[in-house]
Amino acid sequence: MRLDKSRSSRNVEDRRANGPRLSGGKIGLGTIVLALVALYFGVDPNVVLNLAGGPTSAPQSQPIAASDTQGQTIAKILGETEDVWRDIFAKQTNGSYRDPVLVLYRGATPTACGAGQSAMGPFYCPADQKLYIDLGFFTEMEQKMGVKGNFAPAYVIAHEVGHHVQNQLGMMRRVDEARRSGSASQARQASVRLELQADCYAGIWANHADAQRQILEPGDIRSALDAAQAVGDDTLQKQSQGYVVPDSFTHGSAQQRMAWFMQGYQTGQLNMCDTFTRPDPAS
Repeated sequence: MRLDKSRSSRNVEDRRANGPRLSGGKIGLGTIVLALVALYFGVDPNVVLNLAGGPTSAPQSQPIAASDTQGQTIAKILGETEDVWRDIFAKQTNGSYRDPVLVLYRGATPTACGAGQSAMGPFYCPADQKLYIDLGFFTEMEQKMGVKGNFAPAYVIAHEVGHHVQNQLGMMRRVDEARRSGSASQARQASVRLELQADCYAGIWANHADAQRQILEPGDIRSALDAAQAVGDDTLQKQSQGYVVPDSFTHGSAQQRMAWFMQGYQTGQLNMCDTFTRPDPAS
């Protein structure tokens, strides 16, 4: 991935020097949601709940050091997403894109959705419109999941930014309403469709970023697809329990995630990422 023409985003909060932080206060719905996500990833949900109930400590942020190569790369990737989505919103929605904030942290950190923990992986909090990433996740992707290439982190960030796009377009609100009014099975299906759409939006970003600044190098799309495959529900379930339970999927199968990323990458159009009504390209 070439980022020599890319600018660094100013919307990065670096909390890594703080270490794990306790959010304090009451345990709300956002905390419970994160606890359920923790349970899915094999993390003791009591860790999240205990973090939420601890003493309040305001997180401190500092600029990314010039010598922090990984942090600087993350800031450039975020800058690429900002430039691309501002342009797409102007041309395809007649609206204005509001940049999210990306928070780099280590271990645990407070969020407006409850206490976030690194073992849950990268996530987006719609309540504060921030992306949360412990960079150790990318090390784990490479060492434990076998995902190589520097475009894999870009795919992950673009996916989380995709959730921010959904939030601005009102998709998250509509899905939340459907979850509340439907059955547990319907809620899971809505969750899967939301995640697959974020994958498709990540593909749209790759399409436009390369068209505008030629960021892609040979092997980059393969790296993104390897990352999508590694975090597919079926892949994770096979690794953790040895078998697959499709009815329990929350993000989609590896094949679905790869197919929807390619749908966005090949078309570059928001209307081609309607995962709720369009046929599944993986079928």
